[in-house]
Amino acid sequence: MKKFDYKRILIVGCPGAGKSSLSLEVAKKLNFPVVHLDKLYWLPDWVKRDREEFYGLMEVELLKTEWIIEGNFKSSFSHRLKYADFCIFLDYKVSVCEDGVRKRVEKYAGMSRPDMAEGCIEKEDPEFIEFVKNFRKTIRPKMIRALKNSKCAKIIFKNRKQAEKWLSKICN
Repeated sequence: MKKFDYKRILIVGCPGAGKSSLSLEVAKKLNFPVVHLDKLYWLPDWVKRDREEFYGLMEVELLKTEWIIEGNFKSSFSHRLKYADFCIFLDYKVSVCEDGVRKRVEKYAGMSRPDMAEGCIEKEDPEFIEFVKNFRKTIRPKMIRALKNSKCAKIIFKNRKQAEKWLSKICN
C-alpha cells in the first residue's frame, strides 16, 4: 500500500459495525485524535444537545488539521465530507451490526461506553435495534449518494476481514 497521506478521516456505518473500535485502531497507527460524535451530541441521561450547540462543537473539531471523526449523524454527513480527506464506510450486513450492538450492550451494561457521553448508561433499546435493522434501507442510500457526490477519497468495507486487512497495511 502506498503511503497514507490523509489527515482528516471520517468513519461511518451502521451502529454496531465497529466505527469506534476501528477509529481507535487507526488513531494508534497514525497518532491522530479521535472525535466520537456521540460524545458531542449527547448530554447525560440520553438528553439530546441543542442542534446549534452540537454543530458548533463539531465545527471546532472539523477545523483542526488532523482528526478521525467517527459516527453517522446523517444530517451533518455531507458537511463533514467537505472537510474530510478520506472516508471509511463500514457497509456490513445487518446481522453483523445487530450482533455488534448486542455485544456492546453486554459489555457496557449499566455504565457509559468510552465513546459515549458520560451519564448515558448502556442498555437494551428495542427502538435502537429497529433503527439498526432499517439502516440499510433508510440511511445507507443517502450516505452512499453523498459519498459518490463528494470529492473525498473513500473506501467501503463489506466485512470486518477487509477492514482488518486494510488496517494491517497502513503505516507499515
